[in-house]
Amino acid sequence: MDQSWKKNIILFLSSQTISLFGTALVQYAIMWHITLTTQSGVMMTISIICGFLPTFFLSPFAGVWADRYNRKKLIILSDSFIALSTLVLAILFMNGYNSLWLLFVISAIRALGTAVQTPAVGAILPLLVPEDQLTKVNGVNGSIQALVMLSAPMLSAALLTMATIEVIFLIDVVTAAIAVAILLLFLRVKTHAKAAEEQTTSYFADMRKGFDYVKEHNYVKKFFIFMTFFMLLVAPAAFLTPLQVTRTFGDDVWRLTAIEVAFSIGMMLGGALIASWGGFRNKIHTMALSCLMFGVCTVALGIVPNFWIYIAIMGLAGVSMPIFNTPSTVMLQEKVEVDYLGRVFGVMGMISSVTMPMGMLVFGPLADVVAIEWLLIVTGTLLFIQGFFLLGNKSLVEAGKPADKPETGNAG
Repeated sequence: MDQSWKKNIILFLSSQTISLFGTALVQYAIMWHITLTTQSGVMMTISIICGFLPTFFLSPFAGVWADRYNRKKLIILSDSFIALSTLVLAILFMNGYNSLWLLFVISAIRALGTAVQTPAVGAILPLLVPEDQLTKVNGVNGSIQALVMLSAPMLSAALLTMATIEVIFLIDVVTAAIAVAILLLFLRVKTHAKAAEEQTTSYFADMRKGFDYVKEHNYVKKFFIFMTFFMLLVAPAAFLTPLQVTRTFGDDVWRLTAIEVAFSIGMMLGGALIASWGGFRNKIHTMALSCLMFGVCTVALGIVPNFWIYIAIMGLAGVSMPIFNTPSTVMLQEKVEVDYLGRVFGVMGMISSVTMPMGMLVFGPLADVVAIEWLLIVTGTLLFIQGFFLLGNKSLVEAGKPADKPETGNAG
C-alpha cells in the first residue's frame, strides 16, 4: 500500500466526523425536546428503544451487504438515507406537524441507517489503512468521536435556546451532504474481492456463512461471548450514574453535565494514548488492562463520598474505554478475512445494540429497590474478575498476538 493511504484516511475520517457531528446534534436535540416537552421517563424509554431495536434487527443483514457490495457506496447511501429522512422531518415540523410519534419514527429510521453504516465503516478501514497503522487510526478515530460527543450535547442545548429544532434538523442535512460529497468526489477505495465478483450464493446463505464463521473461529466466538457479558456489566456505570449523582450529590444540572464532560475528555485522552502508545504487543493484554481499570473505577464510583473525586474517577473510566475498544476492533480487522469483515461487524453491532439496553431492563428496576452504589460495587468487581478471564483464555491470548500476515479462515 503506497503513501496515498494517508490522504485517503484523512478524507474518510473528515467525512465521518462531519456526518457524526450532525447526527449527534439531532440525537441530543430529539432527547432534549422529548425531555422538556413531556418530562416523562416512559417517553424517554420509548425513544431509546426506537433508537436501538432497528439497529439490532438490521445489523445481520447490513453485515451481509457490507461483504457483498461496495462499502463506500453503502456508507454514502446510509448517510443520504438518514439526511433525507431528517429533511422530511424538518419540513413536517415547519408546517406544524410536530407530533411526538414523528420523533419516534425518525429515531427508528435513523437507527436503520446507522445499522447499515456501522459494519461498512468497520470493514472499510482495512482497505484504506496499512495493517501496522490500524491501531493508530482507530485510536485517532476514537478521540475524534469522543470530541464530537463532548461538544454535541452542549451545542445542541445552546442551539435549542437560540433557534427552533427544525434548524438543527437542517444542520444535519447540510453536514450529511458535505460528508457524502467528500466520499463521492475525492475518496478512492478499491472494491474488496467478494464485492467485485459475481455473487453465486443466495443472500441468506451468505448470512448463514457469516454466523458459521463466528461459531467456527474460536477466538471470534469467545470474544463475542466476552463482549456480551462485558457490555451487560457496564450498563449501570453507563446509564445509572446520572441518577446516582442526583440522589447522592444533588440534582444541579451542572453536576450531570460535569460527569458527561469528564467521561468524554477521558475518552479523548484514552484515544490519544492508544494512538501514540499502540498498547502492549498482545492486544488481549491491553484489553485486560482496560477491563481491570474500568472495574476498579466502577467500584470506586460506588464508594467515593466526594463529588470532585467522583468526577476524576469518571474521567479515568473514560480513559479506559478506548484502551478496550481500539485493540478489540483492530484484532477483528487484522484476524478476520476481509470478505467476512462486514458480517462479523454486523454480529458485533447486534451485540452492542441489545446488551446494554438489556442490562438496563435488569438494573433499571433494581435501582429503585437497591442503592445504585451497591450495583456499581458488584458490577465493578465482576468486571475486574472478567479481566483475569480474558488473560486466562488461551485462544483469545493467541489471537491477540501481533499478526505477521492476515489469517486465513476455515469458514465458507
